[in-house]
Amino acid sequence: MFERPGAGERALLLHVGLQRPCEQDEIEEFKALAESAGAEIVAEMRTRIARANPRLLIGRGKADELAEQIEASCAELLLVNRPLTPSQERNLESALKVRVLDRNGLILDIFAQRAMTFEGKIQVELAQLEHLSTRLVRGWTHLERQKGGIGLRGPGETQLESDRRMLNQRIKNLRGRLVKVERQREMSRRDRRRGAIPTVALVGYTNAGKTSLFNALSGAHAVARDQLFATLDPSIRKLTYGSGDDVLLADTVGFVRDLPHELIAAFKATLTETREARLLLHVIDASDPHEAERREQVEDVLESIGAGDVPRIQVYNKVDKPGAKAAPALGARNGTEQVRVSALTGEGLEELASLIRELCIGRPMTRRIELTPGQSRLRARLFDLRAVTAERVNEAGGWTLDVELTSRRWRQLCAQEGLAEDSLLQEM
Repeated sequence: MFERPGAGERALLLHVGLQRPCEQDEIEEFKALAESAGAEIVAEMRTRIARANPRLLIGRGKADELAEQIEASCAELLLVNRPLTPSQERNLESALKVRVLDRNGLILDIFAQRAMTFEGKIQVELAQLEHLSTRLVRGWTHLERQKGGIGLRGPGETQLESDRRMLNQRIKNLRGRLVKVERQREMSRRDRRRGAIPTVALVGYTNAGKTSLFNALSGAHAVARDQLFATLDPSIRKLTYGSGDDVLLADTVGFVRDLPHELIAAFKATLTETREARLLLHVIDASDPHEAERREQVEDVLESIGAGDVPRIQVYNKVDKPGAKAAPALGARNGTEQVRVSALTGEGLEELASLIRELCIGRPMTRRIELTPGQSRLRARLFDLRAVTAERVNEAGGWTLDVELTSRRWRQLCAQEGLAEDSLLQEM
Protein backbone atom coordinates (compact mmCIF):
# COMPACT_ATOMS: atom_id res chain seq x y z
CA MET A 1 0.00 0.00 0.00
CA PHE A 2 1.34 3.46 -0.97
CA GLU A 3 1.05 6.30 1.51
CA ARG A 4 2.16 9.71 0.32
CA PRO A 5 5.45 10.99 1.85
CA GLY A 6 5.31 13.75 4.41
CA ALA A 7 6.24 17.37 3.91
CA GLY A 8 9.80 18.64 3.70
CA GLU A 9 11.79 21.69 2.68
CA ARG A 10 15.11 20.08 1.61
CA ALA A 11 14.67 19.93 -2.16
CA LEU A 12 16.42 18.27 -5.06
CA LEU A 13 15.78 20.05 -8.36
CA LEU A 14 15.34 17.94 -11.50
CA HIS A 15 15.85 19.90 -14.73
CA VAL A 16 14.43 17.91 -17.66
CA GLY A 17 15.00 19.08 -21.22
CA LEU A 18 12.71 17.66 -23.88
CA GLN A 19 14.72 16.90 -27.06
CA ARG A 20 17.28 19.52 -26.01
CA PRO A 21 19.38 20.46 -23.00
CA CYS A 22 17.86 22.86 -20.48
CA GLU A 23 18.92 26.44 -21.11
CA GLN A 24 20.70 28.29 -18.34
CA ASP A 25 17.98 30.92 -17.92
CA GLU A 26 15.35 28.18 -17.50
CA ILE A 27 17.50 26.56 -14.80
CA GLU A 28 18.03 29.87 -13.00
CA GLU A 29 14.32 30.71 -13.13
CA PHE A 30 13.32 27.32 -11.71
CA LYS A 31 15.85 27.72 -8.91
CA ALA A 32 14.39 31.17 -8.17
CA LEU A 33 10.89 29.66 -8.05
CA ALA A 34 12.07 27.02 -5.58
CA GLU A 35 13.74 29.63 -3.38
CA SER A 36 10.64 31.84 -3.53
CA ALA A 37 8.60 28.91 -2.22
CA GLY A 38 11.00 28.59 0.72
CA ALA A 39 12.78 25.41 -0.38
CA GLU A 40 16.33 24.65 0.70
CA ILE A 41 18.07 23.44 -2.45
CA VAL A 42 20.42 20.61 -1.50
CA ALA A 43 21.13 19.12 -4.94
CA GLU A 44 20.34 19.45 -8.64
CA MET A 45 20.25 17.05 -11.56
CA ARG A 46 20.00 17.77 -15.28
CA THR A 47 18.88 15.35 -17.97
CA ARG A 48 17.63 15.34 -21.53
CA ILE A 49 14.93 13.02 -22.88
CA ALA A 50 13.82 12.33 -26.44
CA ARG A 51 10.21 11.87 -25.32
CA ALA A 52 8.38 11.78 -22.02
CA ASN A 53 8.15 8.36 -20.36
CA PRO A 54 4.41 7.90 -19.64
CA ARG A 55 5.21 6.19 -16.34
CA LEU A 56 8.03 8.25 -14.80
CA LEU A 57 8.70 11.08 -17.29
CA ILE A 58 12.37 10.01 -17.18
CA GLY A 59 13.84 6.58 -17.88
CA ARG A 60 14.17 3.82 -15.28
CA GLY A 61 17.96 4.12 -15.17
CA LYS A 62 17.82 7.88 -14.57
CA ALA A 63 15.20 7.29 -11.86
CA ASP A 64 17.61 4.90 -10.07
CA GLU A 65 20.36 7.51 -10.32
CA LEU A 66 17.95 10.10 -8.95
CA ALA A 67 17.09 7.85 -6.00
CA GLU A 68 20.79 7.51 -5.13
CA GLN A 69 21.28 11.29 -5.22
CA ILE A 70 18.20 11.83 -3.06
CA GLU A 71 19.57 9.42 -0.46
CA ALA A 72 23.04 11.00 -0.58
CA SER A 73 21.71 14.56 -0.17
CA CYS A 74 19.00 13.63 2.36
CA ALA A 75 16.46 15.43 0.19
CA GLU A 76 12.83 15.38 1.36
CA LEU A 77 11.26 16.87 -1.76
CA LEU A 78 11.75 16.48 -5.52
CA LEU A 79 10.91 19.52 -7.65
CA VAL A 80 10.54 18.82 -11.38
CA ASN A 81 10.75 21.68 -13.88
CA ARG A 82 8.12 20.18 -16.19
CA PRO A 83 4.40 19.46 -15.67
CA LEU A 84 3.71 15.92 -14.49
CA THR A 85 0.63 13.81 -15.08
CA PRO A 86 -1.09 12.45 -11.95
CA SER A 87 0.25 8.94 -12.62
CA GLN A 88 3.81 10.19 -13.20
CA GLU A 89 3.71 12.11 -9.94
CA ARG A 90 2.42 9.07 -8.01
CA ASN A 91 4.88 6.67 -9.62
CA LEU A 92 7.85 8.93 -8.89
CA GLU A 93 6.77 9.30 -5.25
CA SER A 94 6.35 5.53 -4.94
CA ALA A 95 9.77 4.85 -6.48
CA LEU A 96 11.74 7.60 -4.70
CA LYS A 97 9.91 7.67 -1.35
CA VAL A 98 9.89 11.48 -1.28
CA ARG A 99 7.23 14.03 -2.06
CA VAL A 100 7.20 15.14 -5.73
CA LEU A 101 6.01 18.51 -7.00
CA ASP A 102 6.00 19.70 -10.60
CA ARG A 103 6.45 23.25 -11.86
CA ASN A 104 2.74 24.07 -11.85
CA GLY A 105 2.31 22.81 -8.30
CA LEU A 106 5.34 24.86 -7.22
CA ILE A 107 3.90 28.07 -8.68
CA LEU A 108 0.55 27.37 -7.03
CA ASP A 109 2.34 26.92 -3.69
CA ILE A 110 4.06 30.30 -4.10
CA PHE A 111 0.75 31.95 -4.92
CA ALA A 112 -0.82 30.37 -1.82
CA GLN A 113 1.91 31.97 0.33
CA ARG A 114 1.55 35.40 -1.31
CA ALA A 115 -2.27 35.75 -1.36
CA MET A 116 -3.37 38.30 1.23
CA THR A 117 -6.78 39.62 0.16
CA PHE A 118 -10.07 37.74 0.28
CA GLU A 119 -10.26 37.64 -3.51
CA GLY A 120 -6.67 36.48 -3.89
CA LYS A 121 -7.14 33.64 -1.42
CA ILE A 122 -10.26 32.45 -3.23
CA GLN A 123 -8.50 32.54 -6.59
CA VAL A 124 -5.51 30.59 -5.32
CA GLU A 125 -7.62 27.99 -3.52
CA LEU A 126 -9.71 27.47 -6.65
CA ALA A 127 -6.60 26.97 -8.77
CA GLN A 128 -5.15 24.55 -6.22
CA LEU A 129 -8.33 22.49 -5.98
CA GLU A 130 -8.68 22.26 -9.76
CA HIS A 131 -5.06 21.11 -9.90
CA LEU A 132 -5.66 18.61 -7.08
CA SER A 133 -8.83 17.22 -8.67
CA THR A 134 -6.74 15.57 -11.38
CA ARG A 135 -4.53 13.99 -8.68
CA LEU A 136 -7.36 12.03 -7.03
CA VAL A 137 -7.41 9.36 -9.74
CA ARG A 138 -5.62 6.31 -8.26
CA GLY A 139 -3.20 8.65 -6.51
CA TRP A 140 -3.67 7.34 -3.01
CA THR A 141 -4.53 3.71 -2.21
CA HIS A 142 -6.29 4.48 1.06
CA LEU A 143 -8.92 6.41 -0.87
CA GLU A 144 -10.10 3.19 -2.52
CA ARG A 145 -11.23 1.56 0.74
CA GLN A 146 -14.91 1.27 1.52
CA LYS A 147 -16.24 3.14 4.52
CA GLY A 148 -17.45 0.93 7.29
CA GLY A 149 -16.73 -1.30 10.23
CA ILE A 150 -18.64 -4.00 12.06
CA GLY A 151 -22.19 -3.89 10.82
CA LEU A 152 -21.39 -1.22 8.20
CA ARG A 153 -19.61 -3.21 5.50
CA GLY A 154 -21.13 -3.62 2.06
CA PRO A 155 -21.90 -1.54 -1.00
CA GLY A 156 -21.38 2.13 -0.44
CA GLU A 157 -19.42 5.23 -1.36
CA THR A 158 -15.68 4.80 -1.51
CA GLN A 159 -13.45 7.35 0.21
CA LEU A 160 -12.22 8.40 -3.23
CA GLU A 161 -15.77 9.11 -4.41
CA SER A 162 -16.56 10.97 -1.21
CA ASP A 163 -13.46 13.16 -1.46
CA ARG A 164 -14.10 13.89 -5.12
CA ARG A 165 -17.70 14.89 -4.35
CA MET A 166 -16.63 17.24 -1.54
CA LEU A 167 -13.87 18.70 -3.69
CA ASN A 168 -16.25 19.38 -6.58
CA GLN A 169 -18.72 21.02 -4.19
CA ARG A 170 -15.97 23.27 -2.82
CA ILE A 171 -14.90 24.22 -6.35
CA LYS A 172 -18.51 25.07 -7.19
CA ASN A 173 -18.80 27.29 -4.09
CA LEU A 174 -15.53 29.11 -4.85
CA ARG A 175 -16.58 29.76 -8.45
CA GLY A 176 -19.83 31.23 -7.16
CA ARG A 177 -17.89 33.58 -4.86
CA LEU A 178 -15.62 34.63 -7.71
CA VAL A 179 -18.67 35.44 -9.83
CA LYS A 180 -19.80 37.84 -7.10
CA VAL A 181 -16.32 39.38 -6.93
CA GLU A 182 -16.32 39.81 -10.69
CA ARG A 183 -19.71 41.56 -10.52
CA GLN A 184 -18.33 43.97 -7.90
CA ARG A 185 -15.26 44.66 -10.05
CA GLU A 186 -17.49 45.23 -13.07
CA MET A 187 -19.51 47.79 -11.08
CA SER A 188 -16.27 49.59 -10.17
CA ARG A 189 -15.14 49.54 -13.81
CA ARG A 190 -18.55 50.87 -14.88
CA ASP A 191 -18.23 53.75 -12.42
CA ARG A 192 -14.74 54.53 -13.74
CA ARG A 193 -15.99 54.47 -17.33
CA ARG A 194 -18.88 56.73 -16.36
CA GLY A 195 -16.43 59.10 -14.72
CA ALA A 196 -14.16 58.85 -17.77
CA ILE A 197 -11.14 57.97 -15.62
CA PRO A 198 -8.70 55.91 -17.71
CA THR A 199 -6.88 52.94 -16.17
CA VAL A 200 -3.20 52.19 -16.77
CA ALA A 201 -2.08 48.64 -15.87
CA LEU A 202 1.51 47.64 -15.16
CA VAL A 203 2.34 44.26 -16.67
CA GLY A 204 5.56 42.38 -17.17
CA TYR A 205 7.65 39.38 -16.30
CA THR A 206 7.83 38.63 -12.59
CA ASN A 207 10.60 40.52 -10.74
CA ALA A 208 10.94 43.16 -13.47
CA GLY A 209 10.36 45.93 -10.91
CA LYS A 210 6.67 46.66 -11.49
CA THR A 211 5.86 47.33 -7.85
CA SER A 212 8.88 49.60 -7.38
CA LEU A 213 7.81 51.58 -10.45
CA PHE A 214 4.21 51.62 -9.18
CA ASN A 215 5.40 53.11 -5.88
CA ALA A 216 7.65 55.64 -7.61
CA LEU A 217 4.89 56.90 -9.93
CA SER A 218 2.00 56.94 -7.46
CA GLY A 219 3.71 57.58 -4.13
CA ALA A 220 2.27 54.33 -2.77
CA HIS A 221 4.07 52.05 -0.34
CA ALA A 222 3.28 48.62 -1.73
CA VAL A 223 5.72 45.91 -0.63
CA ALA A 224 8.46 45.35 -3.24
CA ARG A 225 10.90 42.46 -2.84
CA ASP A 226 13.64 41.01 -5.01
CA GLN A 227 11.81 37.71 -5.53
CA LEU A 228 9.40 36.06 -7.95
CA PHE A 229 5.70 36.82 -7.49
CA ALA A 230 6.26 39.29 -4.63
CA THR A 231 3.04 41.01 -5.78
CA LEU A 232 -0.03 38.82 -6.13
CA ASP A 233 -3.01 40.91 -5.08
CA PRO A 234 -3.57 43.89 -7.42
CA SER A 235 -3.29 47.46 -6.10
CA ILE A 236 -4.85 50.58 -7.65
CA ARG A 237 -3.78 54.16 -6.97
CA LYS A 238 -4.73 57.50 -8.51
CA LEU A 239 -2.28 59.63 -10.49
CA THR A 240 -3.45 63.25 -10.33
CA TYR A 241 -2.31 65.64 -13.04
CA GLY A 242 -3.00 69.35 -13.24
CA SER A 243 -6.37 70.63 -14.53
CA GLY A 244 -8.24 67.88 -12.69
CA ASP A 245 -7.23 65.04 -15.00
CA ASP A 246 -6.77 61.74 -13.16
CA VAL A 247 -5.44 58.34 -14.18
CA LEU A 248 -5.79 55.10 -12.23
CA LEU A 249 -2.60 53.06 -12.00
CA ALA A 250 -3.01 49.30 -11.40
CA ASP A 251 -0.19 47.01 -10.26
CA THR A 252 -0.86 43.41 -11.36
CA VAL A 253 0.63 39.96 -10.85
CA GLY A 254 3.82 39.21 -12.74
CA PHE A 255 3.89 36.76 -15.62
CA VAL A 256 6.20 33.81 -16.11
CA ARG A 257 6.93 31.40 -18.95
CA ASP A 258 4.28 28.70 -19.41
CA LEU A 259 1.93 30.23 -16.84
CA PRO A 260 -0.31 27.38 -15.59
CA HIS A 261 -3.72 27.47 -17.23
CA GLU A 262 -5.34 26.94 -13.82
CA LEU A 263 -3.98 30.33 -12.75
CA ILE A 264 -5.10 32.10 -15.91
CA ALA A 265 -8.62 30.72 -15.41
CA ALA A 266 -8.77 31.43 -11.68
CA PHE A 267 -7.38 34.98 -11.98
CA LYS A 268 -9.85 35.98 -14.68
CA ALA A 269 -11.37 38.72 -12.49
CA THR A 270 -7.95 40.26 -11.85
CA LEU A 271 -6.70 39.87 -15.42
CA THR A 272 -9.83 41.65 -16.67
CA GLU A 273 -8.29 44.85 -15.28
CA THR A 274 -5.41 44.32 -17.70
CA ARG A 275 -7.67 43.50 -20.62
CA GLU A 276 -9.88 46.58 -20.13
CA ALA A 277 -7.12 49.09 -19.36
CA ARG A 278 -6.75 52.15 -21.57
CA LEU A 279 -2.96 51.70 -21.60
CA LEU A 280 -0.46 49.03 -20.52
CA LEU A 281 2.98 49.74 -19.11
CA HIS A 282 5.01 46.69 -20.13
CA VAL A 283 7.81 46.80 -17.55
CA ILE A 284 11.03 45.16 -18.75
CA ASP A 285 14.18 44.54 -16.73
CA ALA A 286 16.80 46.34 -18.83
CA SER A 287 19.62 44.56 -16.97
CA ASP A 288 18.23 41.08 -17.76
CA PRO A 289 20.39 39.34 -20.40
CA HIS A 290 17.26 37.43 -21.50
CA GLU A 291 15.01 40.48 -21.75
CA ALA A 292 14.07 39.83 -25.40
CA GLU A 293 12.78 36.35 -24.59
CA ARG A 294 10.99 37.57 -21.47
CA ARG A 295 9.34 40.35 -23.49
CA GLU A 296 8.00 37.86 -26.03
CA GLN A 297 6.67 35.58 -23.29
CA VAL A 298 4.74 38.47 -21.72
CA GLU A 299 3.32 39.37 -25.14
CA ASP A 300 2.16 35.76 -25.53
CA VAL A 301 0.36 35.86 -22.16
CA LEU A 302 -1.28 39.19 -23.05
CA GLU A 303 -2.55 37.64 -26.28
CA SER A 304 -3.89 34.62 -24.40
CA ILE A 305 -5.96 36.78 -21.99
CA GLY A 306 -7.33 39.02 -24.75
CA ALA A 307 -5.15 42.09 -24.08
CA GLY A 308 -3.03 41.85 -27.22
CA ASP A 309 -4.59 44.92 -28.83
CA VAL A 310 -4.39 47.27 -25.83
CA PRO A 311 -1.96 50.17 -26.49
CA ARG A 312 1.22 49.92 -24.48
CA ILE A 313 4.48 51.57 -23.50
CA GLN A 314 7.57 49.41 -23.16
CA VAL A 315 9.21 50.65 -19.96
CA TYR A 316 12.83 49.53 -19.62
CA ASN A 317 13.35 49.62 -15.86
CA LYS A 318 16.56 49.24 -13.80
CA VAL A 319 18.68 51.23 -16.28
CA ASP A 320 20.89 52.19 -13.32
CA LYS A 321 22.12 48.60 -13.06
CA PRO A 322 25.24 47.28 -14.81
CA GLY A 323 24.45 45.57 -18.09
CA ALA A 324 21.53 47.86 -18.93
CA LYS A 325 23.40 49.85 -21.60
CA ALA A 326 21.64 48.12 -24.49
CA ALA A 327 18.22 49.37 -23.47
CA PRO A 328 16.67 51.66 -26.11
CA ALA A 329 16.52 55.42 -25.72
CA LEU A 330 13.29 57.38 -25.40
CA GLY A 331 11.21 57.11 -28.56
CA ALA A 332 8.77 55.01 -30.54
CA ARG A 333 9.71 51.79 -32.34
CA ASN A 334 7.34 49.71 -34.44
CA GLY A 335 4.44 51.86 -33.26
CA THR A 336 5.15 51.22 -29.55
CA GLU A 337 6.55 53.90 -27.28
CA GLN A 338 9.70 52.93 -25.40
CA VAL A 339 11.23 54.69 -22.41
CA ARG A 340 14.21 54.15 -20.10
CA VAL A 341 13.57 54.59 -16.37
CA SER A 342 14.95 53.70 -12.99
CA ALA A 343 12.39 53.33 -10.22
CA LEU A 344 15.26 53.44 -7.74
CA THR A 345 16.96 56.69 -8.84
CA GLY A 346 13.98 58.40 -10.49
CA GLU A 347 15.64 58.62 -13.91
CA GLY A 348 13.08 58.94 -16.71
CA LEU A 349 10.02 58.99 -14.43
CA GLU A 350 9.02 62.53 -15.41
CA GLU A 351 9.14 61.64 -19.12
CA LEU A 352 7.12 58.49 -18.45
CA ALA A 353 4.46 60.39 -16.48
CA SER A 354 4.16 62.94 -19.31
CA LEU A 355 3.82 60.17 -21.87
CA ILE A 356 1.09 58.46 -19.82
CA ARG A 357 -0.78 61.76 -19.64
CA GLU A 358 -0.43 62.38 -23.37
CA LEU A 359 -1.65 58.91 -24.38
CA CYS A 360 -4.49 58.65 -21.83
CA ILE A 361 -5.70 62.22 -21.49
CA GLY A 362 -4.15 64.23 -24.31
CA ARG A 363 -1.66 67.08 -24.52
CA PRO A 364 -2.52 70.10 -22.37
CA MET A 365 -3.34 73.17 -24.48
CA THR A 366 -3.00 76.80 -23.37
CA ARG A 367 -6.06 78.96 -23.98
CA ARG A 368 -7.10 82.54 -23.17
CA ILE A 369 -10.76 82.95 -22.30
CA GLU A 370 -13.00 85.90 -21.47
CA LEU A 371 -15.53 85.50 -18.67
CA THR A 372 -18.35 87.86 -17.73
CA PRO A 373 -19.21 88.70 -14.09
CA GLY A 374 -22.08 86.21 -14.36
CA GLN A 375 -19.74 83.33 -15.11
CA SER A 376 -18.13 83.20 -11.69
CA ARG A 377 -19.10 79.55 -11.26
CA LEU A 378 -17.08 78.59 -14.34
CA ARG A 379 -14.17 80.69 -13.04
CA ALA A 380 -14.33 78.84 -9.69
CA ARG A 381 -14.36 75.47 -11.45
CA LEU A 382 -11.28 76.39 -13.46
CA PHE A 383 -9.46 77.31 -10.25
CA ASP A 384 -10.61 74.06 -8.62
CA LEU A 385 -9.06 72.19 -11.55
CA ARG A 386 -5.81 74.13 -11.07
CA ALA A 387 -6.02 75.08 -14.73
CA VAL A 388 -5.57 78.85 -14.35
CA THR A 389 -2.02 80.07 -15.04
CA ALA A 390 -2.80 83.84 -15.13
CA GLU A 391 -5.78 86.11 -14.43
CA ARG A 392 -6.65 89.76 -15.15
CA VAL A 393 -9.81 91.82 -14.64
CA ASN A 394 -11.14 92.96 -18.01
CA GLU A 395 -12.93 96.18 -18.96
CA ALA A 396 -16.40 94.64 -18.57
CA GLY A 397 -15.75 93.77 -14.94
CA GLY A 398 -15.21 90.12 -15.75
CA TRP A 399 -11.98 88.15 -16.04
CA THR A 400 -9.44 87.29 -18.69
CA LEU A 401 -7.90 83.92 -17.83
CA ASP A 402 -4.98 82.02 -19.25
CA VAL A 403 -5.78 78.36 -18.71
CA GLU A 404 -4.04 75.07 -19.46
CA LEU A 405 -6.48 72.26 -20.24
CA THR A 406 -6.62 69.15 -22.37
CA SER A 407 -9.14 69.12 -25.20
CA ARG A 408 -11.11 66.39 -23.43
CA ARG A 409 -11.46 68.39 -20.23
CA TRP A 410 -12.35 71.57 -22.15
CA ARG A 411 -15.13 69.76 -24.02
CA GLN A 412 -16.49 68.37 -20.73
CA LEU A 413 -16.55 71.82 -19.14
CA CYS A 414 -18.32 73.42 -22.10
CA ALA A 415 -20.90 70.62 -22.19
CA GLN A 416 -21.59 70.97 -18.45
CA GLU A 417 -21.94 74.77 -18.74
CA GLY A 418 -23.96 74.64 -21.97
CA LEU A 419 -21.40 76.65 -23.95
CA ALA A 420 -20.02 76.35 -27.44
CA GLU A 421 -16.41 75.18 -27.35
CA ASP A 422 -15.07 78.30 -29.08
CA SER A 423 -17.41 80.87 -27.51
CA LEU A 424 -14.96 82.00 -24.80
CA LEU A 425 -11.65 81.66 -26.64
CA GLN A 426 -9.38 84.50 -27.65
CA GLU A 427 -6.12 84.53 -29.57
CA MET A 428 -3.04 84.57 -27.34
